Amino acid sequence: MPRVALVTGGSGALGQAITHRFLAAGGVVCVPWIVEAERDRLEASVDAATRSRLMLERCNVGDDDAMAALAQRTRERHGRIDVLVTAAGGFAIGGLLETDRATWDAQLVLNLTTTYVATRAVLPAMVAAGSGRIVAVASRAVVPPAGGLIAYTVSKAGVIAFVQALAQETRGRGVTVNAVLPSTMDTPANRAAMPDVDPRTWTPVTAVADAIAYLAAESSGHVSGTLLAI
Repeated sequence: MPRVALVTGGSGALGQAITHRFLAAGGVVCVPWIVEAERDRLEASVDAATRSRLMLERCNVGDDDAMAALAQRTRERHGRIDVLVTAAGGFAIGGLLETDRATWDAQLVLNLTTTYVATRAVLPAMVAAGSGRIVAVASRAVVPPAGGLIAYTVSKAGVIAFVQALAQETRGRGVTVNAVLPSTMDTPANRAAMPDVDPRTWTPVTAVADAIAYLAAESSGHVSGTLLAI
């Protein structure tokens, strides 16, 4: 029976690598999307034979009701959700004095609140089934916290605290909660933002996807509360 994964941010650069990794393993993947161009690129990258195992749904992953409804539709269509990967996120540069309230709030919502909302949507059914894997994407750049990107640092550090706390709450209930901590990833956005840096020194998104696949595997049932730096 194919495993069913819900991947927030699954239409972005890292998200597409994660989605393809699960599809290649024979899994079913539900990807909520909000940007049509990203949705179109993901859909075009999947062959016809695999397309039947990709569920693309327009959804604001920061909206509690929308995510709860999406999780319910996924369970109704496929019977369950085995894996949640929270890869929705974004980056903002600026120290405290350069960070206005709008940027602060946006980073907290994009990186931390979306993780909370998606996890709340899937966790009750996982606990009831006594089985589930939750993998969040945090950041190596915030361990230890760095200056100059305070909103991003605090939001991703919050993801780490969320994962470690939830791992304690789900201990012994069949659900594992872990995080991957990539360093700078080789993505089109990062290449555009840092054109003078050699991208060969950056982490390939496929390496991050492989690490997530390990933490999401059925065989990783004794790994929880782990922060896997990549």
